[in-house]
Amino acid sequence: MFLSGCNALICLLPLTGATRGIMDAKLFAHLPKGAAIINMGRGEHLVEADLIEAIDSGHLRGAVLDVFAKEPLPEDSPLWDHPKIFTTPHIASMPDPKDVVAQIFENATRVLAGMPPLNEGNRDSGY
Repeated sequence: MFLSGCNALICLLPLTGATRGIMDAKLFAHLPKGAAIINMGRGEHLVEADLIEAIDSGHLRGAVLDVFAKEPLPEDSPLWDHPKIFTTPHIASMPDPKDVVAQIFENATRVLAGMPPLNEGNRDSGY
């Protein structure tokens, strides 16, 4: 199985019905002892209690988390103070208003010309 060869698992998945809670005790059990988790996708991918248990049991060596099921992360969350869990602020960058306006204009032009917009989402797949 793919997971048994992963020293670090990085999650960048979109959040869908199929990916919600995907990083749980069952998944962690398939990772080798000493593997690490990095979640930069969506907070709801991770079952936080299962992660803490997998780390505290010694199965996982730690985690880096950029997203959380509840944001902002509550002050009383055990993720803040866990010595093997590193949290990062979930800010990729501030968009440049000129770039945003240019993309909106480009997409409006494309739609009016009968073309699909750039970076179009798919409601059926959930992203």
